[in-house]
Amino acid sequence: MKIKICGMKFPKNILEIGALQPDFMGFIFYPKSKRFVGDNFSITAIEKLPSTIQKVAVFVNEDVNRIIEIQKQFSFDFIQLHGNETVAECEILKENNIKIIKVFSVDENFDFNVLELYQSVCDYFLFDTKTPKYGGSGQSFDWELLEKYTLSKPFFLSGGLSIHNIGKIKFKNYPTLAGLDFNSRLEDTNTKKITEEVSELIEKIRR
Repeated sequence: MKIKICGMKFPKNILEIGALQPDFMGFIFYPKSKRFVGDNFSITAIEKLPSTIQKVAVFVNEDVNRIIEIQKQFSFDFIQLHGNETVAECEILKENNIKIIKVFSVDENFDFNVLELYQSVCDYFLFDTKTPKYGGSGQSFDWELLEKYTLSKPFFLSGGLSIHNIGKIKFKNYPTLAGLDFNSRLEDTNTKKITEEVSELIEKIRR
């Protein structure tokens, strides 16, 4: 089970969490997010991370040319699309050899049929809780809704995940569940990830 720690922004904290060897680390390039990396984000913040960690740049309804520019500038392994990005926009990114994690916000009214159009242009799906904002809400959705997902595309589960509730996930019911995405439930009031909690979480998942 892959582990993704998202919302990283502080240089020292990035290295602390990186030393724990999660599989993925996410960096948010959405100015309205309190976890926005900032306009002065430097490649020095991530170039010392272990090469085994997949680095993910997160965008919300950003211009595709800007996404391509940032991906090339920082050599991100994946980009994550957390807004209302179209299949056509994903196709442009794929033509530029960019790997894509496409986020879908789930509630009881979510239509899983829309995912078929995205299958061929995304590497992973990510299912998060539907809220007025784009992620980081700390809220979970009804995971049983995922039993409606029948496609072969692997996905990440997100939305209020923590060391206290991952034991409730019925992994055997979701054969294409590839990883767990963690964010707000692992941080202090300043959006800094708490190293001890992340360490405990990773140990629990991998034991």
